[in-house]
Amino acid sequence: MRNALTIDVEDYFQVTAFDGVVKRQDWMVYPSRVENNTRRVLDLLAEFSLSGTFFVLGWVAEHYPGVVRAIANGGHEVACHGYGHDLVYNLQPDAFRADVRRCKALLEDLTGVPVLGYRAPSYSITSNSMWALDILIEEGFTYDSSIFPIVHDNYGIPGSQRFPYDIVRPGGSIREFPLTTLAVNFAGRRIILPIAGGGYLRLLPAGIVLWGMRSINSADKQPVVLYFHPWELDPDQPRIKAGLRSRFRHYLNLDTTEDKVRSLLSELRFDTMARVLGLDGRNGDESGREASLEALQP
Repeated sequence: MRNALTIDVEDYFQVTAFDGVVKRQDWMVYPSRVENNTRRVLDLLAEFSLSGTFFVLGWVAEHYPGVVRAIANGGHEVACHGYGHDLVYNLQPDAFRADVRRCKALLEDLTGVPVLGYRAPSYSITSNSMWALDILIEEGFTYDSSIFPIVHDNYGIPGSQRFPYDIVRPGGSIREFPLTTLAVNFAGRRIILPIAGGGYLRLLPAGIVLWGMRSINSADKQPVVLYFHPWELDPDQPRIKAGLRSRFRHYLNLDTTEDKVRSLLSELRFDTMARVLGLDGRNGDESGREASLEALQP
């Protein structure tokens, strides 16, 4: 079974964890590492002969267009991560529309290829920002990968569907590929564990993540999504003075991330998200279609 390999392209100082200490107007002050780190990811995927989906921040595309061209020239899918890494539920609809439209146009101008997919910064499409899906449909997006079916302080829609499905809205529908979770029974309770990647991959042993993803492939007959950021392969990045929780979330186990990613790439089959969803003319998984908005609610 093919699984979706995704990379969220943003620099180390642009993450939500540092919003309180890094001002947007100061982004150019920080030494950028996104070019070198993204090329490091491209080399890694080339080593395994894999194609993936790169959700690129529009700000990065505007300031470092060579990064986007290198991704596209490597045979990978380029998708939208918004322009300014603003959390969706902190934006008004008009501002969100302007943000995704700006990013989509930048990426399409650089690649000459339609952008099909969107992923919200910090998975910030929640029950308070479902209106964003209407705008994504209107702006021509085919699929979204922003909904995390877990409880979290910054994101998540607990109880929502765990595997790819269609979300039907008044203006049309959009395919959703939720971030991967594992359902386990513990002490008589059903627990949903996030294992999609990022900080969860850095926190958990690679063997547990691999076991969980294999279990979903075999028992649930469903594809998984793996995500990580280029900065997560860069343990030598500059340190930013922030609160303890923010530093823990960002810097935890950076020195072991690449080895963990390598172990997953060597053990599972991966491809772009569009191909796994069957949106580029190749067959994808069709289970879970025709889901309605009600299925998203707890």
